[in-house]
Amino acid sequence: MAGRPGNGLAGLRREAGHTQASFVGAFAEEAAQLGVDASVSVRQLRRWESETPPPLPHPSQQVVLEALFGMPLAEMAFDVPRHRVTVTVPISDPEEVKRRTFVADVGGLAAGALVPARSGPRVGTADLNRLRVRLDGLYATDHTAGSVPAMTQALRIEDEITGALGASSYTSRVGRGLQTMLAELHGHRAWYGYDGGRIDEGRAACMEALAAAQLVDNQLLQVSVLETLVLLAVKADRVWEAASAVENAHRLAARAGAGHTVHLVLALREANVATHTGDLSGARRALSRAVHHQGRADSDAEVPNWAQFVGPFEVDYATADMYVRAEQPQRAVPFLRAAVRSMGGGLARNSASYRVKLAGVLLDTGEADEACAEMSAVLDTCGGISSPRLLGKIREFERAAARIDSTTARECGERIRETVQGGTA
Repeated sequence: MAGRPGNGLAGLRREAGHTQASFVGAFAEEAAQLGVDASVSVRQLRRWESETPPPLPHPSQQVVLEALFGMPLAEMAFDVPRHRVTVTVPISDPEEVKRRTFVADVGGLAAGALVPARSGPRVGTADLNRLRVRLDGLYATDHTAGSVPAMTQALRIEDEITGALGASSYTSRVGRGLQTMLAELHGHRAWYGYDGGRIDEGRAACMEALAAAQLVDNQLLQVSVLETLVLLAVKADRVWEAASAVENAHRLAARAGAGHTVHLVLALREANVATHTGDLSGARRALSRAVHHQGRADSDAEVPNWAQFVGPFEVDYATADMYVRAEQPQRAVPFLRAAVRSMGGGLARNSASYRVKLAGVLLDTGEADEACAEMSAVLDTCGGISSPRLLGKIREFERAAARIDSTTARECGERIRETVQGGTA
């Protein structure tokens, strides 16, 4: 019997929040709970996910796969011989062979069995896919236009998801997908709170996101929320909370079998905490780990959406931040220059933020003309970006420039006031 078209198993694994490595661990745990002598390696999983048709699992592996995903093997893209097709029958029927390893069939039966009957519309995988495209689009909006328009879009998507969860009919798998996206949305709102300077709102969104991610048992999603919580906690001067968030994120990332890119993000958050507290030795150690993971990030088979922004420029920026904290702005300048040069064109908000940071550090080193030139370049491009955090940095530069008695600094200050009068940056 032919299974679903395309790479069904890979999609199911990702929906469950697993990397290939963490899935191998989950498979072993499920086999142990079932008392089945079965295992799978990352190499074999890759063959299942990449070959068409994929090699047929052994019968014992079939039992575990069907238990993990709650559906017959035939619906996971495998070509299953008729004698091994799992059927749904009453388990108390003495006339039937009891080969069922899942509770309910897919489709209408699962929706009726697992979700209370409602009068609202039915939500299926096509609806999930459309929501997913819009949800993933929030990253592009935030990076190019800023957190304010991204927040507006996020609230619309959140209303649709909560409305669907509360009033629609769907299978348990679709429901899990909706709840996962809701957790991601809370995570986005946490970041927007950070970018907008609404730290208490951001921390509250983090708590919602953590609870939602725990309900769907998605460890990597919990890691993404915790790394945002680090930034919020540092801003709130809750250093103990930031340190605990980093520690728990490391633990969850290890359990999930996360790759080097995720560990790179966490090393940078560790550096954030150490730099904030003035622990410069700790910051150097964290940055050394970040360099290690950055050099191996290309080997990652998969990178979560929330970690795809990170790159060498983040390591350089964090290094510069450490030198600024150590009151050595001259040593920070080359790292900031490198960060600005290497940042991709799709990160307009971060690029502007980095250049403002560079301008401020140049001002600290006495290079007022060059600092104002950098700020002018920012003002040339930031008109379409709506980010309270960026606006705050620009105004901070304006105040610093006002203390310098030079024509260039005065003209730069005037241009800043003209540009940001409407608060668009």
